[in-house]
Amino acid sequence: MNEDCSERVLAMRAEERYEISVLKKEKMNLLKLIDKKNEEKISLQSEVAKLRRSLAEEYLRYLTERDARKILIGDLNELRYQQEDMSLAQNPAGASLAGVPREDPMKLTLALKMTRQDLTRTQMELNTMKANSGDVVPRRDLEMQEKTNMELQEQLESLRADYEEVRKEHELLLQLHMNTLKERDQFYNELQEIQRTSTPRPDWTKCESIIAGGPERWLVLAEGKNSDQLVDVLLEEIGMGLLREKDFFPGLGFGDAIPPFLRFDGPVKNKKPSKKEVVNLLKDAWKERIAEEQKESFPDFFFNFLERRFGVNEAMAWAYTIFENIKLFRSSEIMNQFYAVLMGKNLESVYINQKETLSHLLKELISVDTQNEGSITMEQFSTILKTNFPLKKEEQIQELMEAVGWGPDSSNSDMLNYRSLFHEDEEGQSEPFVQRLWEQYESEKEAYLEELKQELDLDPLEEVTLLKMRGTLMNMDPTMDKQTLSAYLSQAYQIPAIDVPLEDEERQGIISIKVETALDRLRMADTKRVGPREPEPAS
Repeated sequence: MNEDCSERVLAMRAEERYEISVLKKEKMNLLKLIDKKNEEKISLQSEVAKLRRSLAEEYLRYLTERDARKILIGDLNELRYQQEDMSLAQNPAGASLAGVPREDPMKLTLALKMTRQDLTRTQMELNTMKANSGDVVPRRDLEMQEKTNMELQEQLESLRADYEEVRKEHELLLQLHMNTLKERDQFYNELQEIQRTSTPRPDWTKCESIIAGGPERWLVLAEGKNSDQLVDVLLEEIGMGLLREKDFFPGLGFGDAIPPFLRFDGPVKNKKPSKKEVVNLLKDAWKERIAEEQKESFPDFFFNFLERRFGVNEAMAWAYTIFENIKLFRSSEIMNQFYAVLMGKNLESVYINQKETLSHLLKELISVDTQNEGSITMEQFSTILKTNFPLKKEEQIQELMEAVGWGPDSSNSDMLNYRSLFHEDEEGQSEPFVQRLWEQYESEKEAYLEELKQELDLDPLEEVTLLKMRGTLMNMDPTMDKQTLSAYLSQAYQIPAIDVPLEDEERQGIISIKVETALDRLRMADTKRVGPREPEPAS
């Protein structure tokens, strides 16, 4: 165990160093990417500044040329005006030139004056338009610059998003790293505590010599069991030996705390049946109980069954004998379940519903086996499991597949002898598949009740009203029908199902019971989730 813990600590440290190195590499890559983008941004900014300087120089050159052009145009206009005045002065009034009709000088002077005014006004408008358009750039250049700007903005937003994502991942990795450090310290402290207080593992091979049947039988009994289970097996074997040595059981008397089928004063003979005989007797009792029309309490039925089977005089002896056997052999499924129902720890509906579930599953498998060969493919088996148990998670389906022999090298086309999954040995032990199915049922029930406890948010000794219990069950399991809801509330509050006031909220607020008591009563029954959980709202 010390070596295992040390290896786990070393493995966690190696994983931690690897995660840190990966994180550093990602951080360096991100910094390089950010530096590269910053360099591109600086380059673009410098290019824009250069273009702006060039544009300013061109604009100054343009202003200089415009002013020079204005002066030149003014000089040319003045020369033209002087030339026109001289030509008018040289030609006397009324004279004709080369057959050209003479014009009135006053009219020509007025027309010239108006034309000059129009030219001046046009020149001013032209200069105004040039001045107003001095800072205007061509639309094509503007659109190109806007497109470039948009692309840069998109790249910047993308980089910001990438940076934010990497930052969050970095924070998550840091948190994971801190959690890993805490787990490492916790494991280290546990290792130190184990090294200080642990004792050597027992040598279970020593049991081979004292168990009836020798090493071969011990290997069968010990296969696949942990130390705690091996202790139970050993206690059962020792108890079986002591039980066979007893010829009589002492009567327990007639007290109210004594179960009705054990109320007897005086010695009671030990019938000393084999384990196989007890299992067969319990199976017959279950068959008769299921077929029974007029239901009586299970303890009364059990004693009446023994009276019908062995007679009135022998019934008490068999009752004590069977009770001592099923109390001893807790590792036997059928004995353990019968004892739980007999002592009121479980309702018989738990066992009956389990058998009905297995029977329905077997019928589904048979319906798929069209050739009636007793075999189907692994893919068909997996599909039937998912169909019949829609609320099971993928990991649970995988556990059931592994229980029937599915492994890493298995294929969907591999054939499975499904009938063998439901066989029981002579001592009532089921195959691993059925055992795993029962274990999952128990764990699902505990998880459901634990969730109910958390949703109630009350101290175990506090009172919970039927109204609050009803609302909590419906919030947890929205698809639950009224019949199932009535059954759960009836079991928790010990009210007949037909008398549960589902529509009377005033009465629901009056009826109350301790949370701990309600959960214990629901644990006795066939309590399970009816429909899927509500999907969590998107963040």
